[in-house]
Amino acid sequence: MDYLEATYYFDYESDEIQNIIKEFNTDTLTPKEKATRLYLKVRDNWWYDPYHISLTKDAYKASWTARKSSGHCLDKSILLIACLRGLGIPARIHLAKVKNHIGVERLIEKFGTNELTPHGMVNVFLDGKWLKASPAFNKALCEKCNVAPLEFDGEKDSMFQEFDNAGGIFMEYIEDYGHFEDLPFDFIMNNIKEHYAEIFQQYEGLTEIRL
Repeated sequence: MDYLEATYYFDYESDEIQNIIKEFNTDTLTPKEKATRLYLKVRDNWWYDPYHISLTKDAYKASWTARKSSGHCLDKSILLIACLRGLGIPARIHLAKVKNHIGVERLIEKFGTNELTPHGMVNVFLDGKWLKASPAFNKALCEKCNVAPLEFDGEKDSMFQEFDNAGGIFMEYIEDYGHFEDLPFDFIMNNIKEHYAEIFQQYEGLTEIRL
């Protein structure tokens, strides 16, 4: 698997994705420069919203997220993967369970827990090695939560802000589900159903969850 193919979810041949990546589609930039600049574009141009969860396959296509102004970690990771593949840079989805410690009041109110699952991030292949990058938390949100925005330099993993600016714990990874060749839609839906059974039952038969 070369992790360069366009798929149903990573549909980089679409006009929406081509419009995003056209400014980076030049020989004057190295793959590392393309990856780091794309990371910032996806991180900051789509607001992080964990309270809107789609329950249909169509809504997990990269082109779908490209047309929106916000998305949760899965949406933004899918978008970044499609953009990277569209520029010939291997990328794949990586899933985990995480626990937030900052700004969790609304999370606990809506989800009944400060654990978020599945949390989506990106594996990108640069200079002969796989790196982890998480484009979920946009800069404006990080500043609001007193957390430094998560940077990606194309040389080392960039998974989470372990501490806020005051030294408190911001986020921790509590379970690693590994990487996948394509978006594992059924796994994601089953994971949501298992961890948020009451919410899932409340919205069963609908196309989305809005909390």
